[in-house]
Formats: sequence, structure tokens, C-alpha cells
Amino acid sequence: MASALIVQGGWNGHQPKEVSELFKSVLEKEGFKVEVSDTLDAFTDEKKLLGLNLIVPIWTMGKITGEQRGPVSKAVQAGVGIAGCHGGMCDSFREDTEWQFMTGGQWVAHPGNDGVKYKIHIKDPDHEITRGLKDFDVASEQYYLHVDPAVRVLATTTYPTPGVEGPHTANGFFEMPQVWTKYWGKGRVFYNALGHQANIFNIPEALELMRRGFLWAAKK
Repeated sequence: MASALIVQGGWNGHQPKEVSELFKSVLEKEGFKVEVSDTLDAFTDEKKLLGLNLIVPIWTMGKITGEQRGPVSKAVQAGVGIAGCHGGMCDSFREDTEWQFMTGGQWVAHPGNDGVKYKIHIKDPDHEITRGLKDFDVASEQYYLHVDPAVRVLATTTYPTPGVEGPHTANGFFEMPQVWTKYWGKGRVFYNALGHQANIFNIPEALELMRRGFLWAAKK
């Protein structure tokens, strides 16, 4: 049986407990044995991590020690998948550049804050994660990220959003990656910028991206 570890916590505004419960349900339906932990010390057991198929971080705006992050990086390099969403994976540890290097990006802004209406564009319809999915609308935080150029971009959003002002608008229209994959050694990394709160996954496409991303990262 495939096994997954969800580690949830950090800023409560992103509903880490509720999101972890949702993701646990998704993974169990796919045949995973799932453990949920509310401490970053769950990352310190390198031997245990190496025995997993998938790590799912759901931890926003925290601090991680080298003793906690190091085993995660080693496990992913060895072939364990890692997959997550929104601030729970790419705004987890703002001071830890090694985490950002592994995950492929870092949140820097969400112009207009929560409730902005925007579109997710499927940019790579040939990937198994996005195959058959169409562009869809979202009302949430539109994530502006600093992104690793090595990632494979699966979906984007367009900036600037009409009606949302800010200094970034002087740059004109451009595409911002929102869903991507990359590799960290032998391990697969999946990220989806959607997921401000659990209700965003009431959008079928948003939830399906996570389900497929979990399976891809875990090599299932």
C-alpha cells in the first residue's frame, strides 16, 4: 500500500486542518495509507520519510530548522514525491531558501487580496495532470510568485487583473505560473497555487488538479 505523510500547521488563516482533512480523504480514496501530523518534527525521521511515497506539506509562514528540512530534501532527492498547494507549500518558510529551491517558487504578493475574480489557463494540455481539463474561473487570492525557471508550467493566470491596481500593473500583461511540476533529484515535485481555504476545492478542476498532482508526484 502506498503511504503519505501530511504535515499541517502554521498560519490558521489558510485552514491547514480543514485542508489536511480534505487531502487525506482524497488520498485514502486512491488507496494511500495516510498519516497526519501537526508538528514539523515529523520531518526529522529520515528513515521513515524514505519509506513514504508522498509528502504533503500544509504549513504557511513558519520557521523550519535544518534538522527538520534536511530529511525532507534527502527523501525527495531519493525519489519520494512532494506535493502541495497555495501558501501551505510555497509560502511555508520564507527564510529557508533550500525549501524554496526544492519546491520551485515562493509567494510574494496577492494583489487585490481574497475574492479577486480571475481565470486559470491550462498551458500544457498534454501533461497527465492537466489532460482533458479546460480553463476555469476562480474567486480567491491570485498568487504572484517568484518562480524557478526550471519548472514545467502546467497552468497560469494573467496579470494585471482588471480593477486591481498596484505598481506591478506598469509592466503590462503577462502570464504568471500557477501550477507546475519539477524534479528534485529522483523525486517529483507538484505545486498548485490555488487553495487559500478548503472551499476553493469545491471547484472540481481545482480538486482534480490536486488529485492528479498527488498521484503524479507519488509515481502512481
